[in-house]
Order: sequence, then structure tokens, then C-alpha cells
Amino acid sequence: MELLNTSLVEWSRAQFALTAAYHWLFVPLTLGLGLIMCIFETIYVKTGKEEWKRATKFWMTIFGINFAIGVATGLILEFEFGTNWSNYSWLVGDIFGAPLAIEGILAFFMEATFLSLMFFGWKKLSRGGHLAATWLTVIGATISAFWILTANAWMQFPAGAHLVAETQRMEMTNFWDVLSPVAVNKFFHTVVSSWVLGAVFVLGISSWFLLKKRNVEFALKSIKIGSIVGLVAIVLTILTGHTSAREVAAKQPMKLAAMEGLYDGKTNAKLVGFGILNPSKKYDNTEDPFIFKIDVPIPGFLSWIATYDSNTFIPGINDVIKGGHKQLLDGTDALSFAEKRERGLAANEALQKINILYNQKDTIAAQALWNEQVQAGNTQYFGYSHIEQEKDMIPNVPLVFYAFHIMVILGMLFAALFIVALIMKDRLKKAKWMQIIALICLPLAFVCSQMGWVVTEVGRFPWAIHEVLPLNAAVSKLATGSVVTTFFVFLVLFTALLIAELTIMLKQIRKGPQEN
Repeated sequence: MELLNTSLVEWSRAQFALTAAYHWLFVPLTLGLGLIMCIFETIYVKTGKEEWKRATKFWMTIFGINFAIGVATGLILEFEFGTNWSNYSWLVGDIFGAPLAIEGILAFFMEATFLSLMFFGWKKLSRGGHLAATWLTVIGATISAFWILTANAWMQFPAGAHLVAETQRMEMTNFWDVLSPVAVNKFFHTVVSSWVLGAVFVLGISSWFLLKKRNVEFALKSIKIGSIVGLVAIVLTILTGHTSAREVAAKQPMKLAAMEGLYDGKTNAKLVGFGILNPSKKYDNTEDPFIFKIDVPIPGFLSWIATYDSNTFIPGINDVIKGGHKQLLDGTDALSFAEKRERGLAANEALQKINILYNQKDTIAAQALWNEQVQAGNTQYFGYSHIEQEKDMIPNVPLVFYAFHIMVILGMLFAALFIVALIMKDRLKKAKWMQIIALICLPLAFVCSQMGWVVTEVGRFPWAIHEVLPLNAAVSKLATGSVVTTFFVFLVLFTALLIAELTIMLKQIRKGPQEN
């Protein structure tokens, strides 16, 4: 795989990031609002009260508008794996394509079938039948998220697969290994954090009704349901975030170091509450990483989070590059970047010879040569042969650090919002200050959700598939100008879709549940 110029790689990354960011505006609201919508209809079926039916239909309309735009952006996102990242698709398509195929065949058709029943079956289905259609629509969306997140988690930790010398492609060895603990943690953390976003959205819209002194009873009921869902979800988000952090510490130490601005490893490592990074700090100088920081006042908290042992050594950016420390994943000595690159180059050179041997029909010699590389432990570092300098191993530390800490701080804000809303109850209709805070938190919930994906994806740099395929070897061989052109085409298209969605959504919100 030929190394390509940086501008092509960066523009391809930018285009994919643009598509993913727009798509992720819609997905968490679909998952979060869908759950709350189901709860409303469940209460309606149990009580038979029309106000709960009107409330259900109102949130269902908002759900439907958001769902339609989310599908459009998601389809484009999947196509980009073939257009912009064809080397990636060629190398791992047999593995990566499996969960996406299951998502399309099972979950997507399940969503589509029950979505139509949910919207058009109010007068044709019984109450119980319609409730089942509503729950199955949301369950289908959640199953869809599971398979997509499984595919993404495999990019973070490529288990259950190996590189085959004859085809020079990755092949699956065990489907169930692909469903690794990383995938499970990613799924639960993403879904429950989406519930948080949905809850904040409901509180924000309901607070707008209170500010306008309209549909007050509807708004108070919605705030109560949203706050209960949100509080449960934020607790689950913290728990699943903790288990995800442990997976990152063991399997992606460079990402964890970037999240904490940690350049030199430490035992009894402290967790940074927040700080201002020193822009002059580089991995190869001795300047202080921070201009200012506040640590969480628990000794060795970062070490404890990673292993439940505050005496654990947490490697920093320099340690990941230089090696020599004990890996949290298996306790073995970590190799340096130079050693990994040397082994990767050996595997790459062997693959070129193996390709010649296979062309000469000398399969026995080819397989023997590859077995030597496997036994020497070189094949697992094949991806390092495409990375030339140790500095290329380091992600954008400020972006990852600030995104992570903004996400955590906003999560704490939302937890406080839900608690205060539940305590205040009916007093909320006179508490204008609380209504304004809830309304302000609505866009912040989307910011928080986006920051989570920034940490996940930017923190994985320089890998398309962690320690298997770097970005510069995964990209399609396209003219940079073509990628630039389509970037701006998508920017205009997605912005137009977003404006259209907001316009339609705001129109429906202004109508309110009584007229909906």
C-alpha cells in the first residue's frame, strides 16, 4: 500500500468527520427520544387518559422528523468506506462488513416495518398492538446501533481476525470474538448516554412551553418523565464510562495519555479534573504540560480507574513511544515504536516475497515464510511499517484532552439538572431561572455527545484499525481536489438538511401537543 500525501489523508478524514458529526446529531436523539416516547405511550395504554396520548403523538412527531434525516446521513456515511477508504474496505471488508450487513438485513428492516405501523396504525391497531409497534421500532433502532457500534469497536480493538498471507487481507477467525468487551462497553455507553441527551432535549423543549406559559401540565409531566429517565441514564453512563476507560487503559494507552495530557507515566497517577494545556509542550521537550490544572482530590485515582489498584503505573505519551513498561493488557514488556516498526518492516518485506512465491505457485515456501513471521511476532506489527516517525504516533492532544473534559463536566451539569428538576416538581412552572438553564442545556447535550466521539476517533490516531492499518495506508488513491469538492458539496447538503429538520421541528413544537 503506497503512502499518500498528507493533504489527501487529511481531507478524507475531514470529509468522514463532517459526515459522522452531522449523522451523530440525529442518532442519539432517535435513541433517547424513542425511549421516552415509549414510556409516554405505555402510561397512556395503562391509564387510557387522552393527555398521555397527545403527549405521545407530539414526541413521536419530533422523533419521526429526526429519524428521517438520520437515515439519509447514515447511508452516505457507509458509502464513504468504499469511496474514500477503499484500501480499508479491501483489507478488512470481510470482517467489517459482517456487522453492517446484519444491521441492514435485520435491524433496518425491523425499524422500517414497525415505524410505518407506529405512525399510521393509531386507528387500525389496538392500543396494545400499537404500543408493541412503538417499542419494536425503538428496539430496532437500538439493535441497529449495536451492530454499527460493534463495527466501530472492532476498529478500536481488532479481535477475532488475522492477516492471511495468500490473499494479503484480514479474515475473521471467530465471529464471537469480534463481539469483544470493547464492543459491549461501547454499545451500552453510547446508548445510555443517548438516553441522557433525549432527556435533556425533553426538559429543554418542555421548559420552552413553561416560559411561554403554554401546555403547562404537558410540560410538567414531560419534565418529570425526562428527569427520571435522565437521572437513571446518567448513573448508567458513569458506570459504563468507567468500564470503557478501563478498556482504553488496557488496549489504547496512547488515547488515555492524550485524554489526561499525560506525557510521562506515573504510579499513583492522579485524574485531572480540568486544566489549561501548555501550547509549547511537545513530547520531546521538558516543559510542563499544563499552564494550570485542577486534579481530582483522590490520590492515585487514575491508576485506580484503570486497574482498581492506585499503585499501577499508567504510561504516558513518551512511555508508549519508548516502551519498556508493563502493559496493562497482558503484563508483558511494551515494545518501543522503533522496535514495532522494525518488526512491521520485516513482516512487510516478507509479504512482498510471499506474493512472488505465490505467483510462482510455490505455496509451501510462501506459507513457511509467513509462519516464521508469525512465530517471530512480526505480523501483529505490520501496520507500523507505514508509520515513519515516532511523532506520527501522537494524536492531537489538546483536542482529545479538552473534548474529554468538556464531556465529563457537561455530564455532571446534566446530572445536577435532573436532580434539581425532580426536587422542584410543580414549582418549576414559576422558576424562570431553571427553565432558562434547561433550555441552555439542550444544545449543550449535543455538544457533549459530539465530544465523546471526538475522544473516541481522534484519540485512535494514527490508526484506521488500531495497530493494524494506519490512516495513510487506508485511504483511497483519489485526486485531492475531488475530495475537497465533495467535502463542500456535503457541507452544503448536510447543512440544508439540518436547516430543513430544524424548521420542520420548530414548526411542530410551536403547534404543541394539543394541535399536533
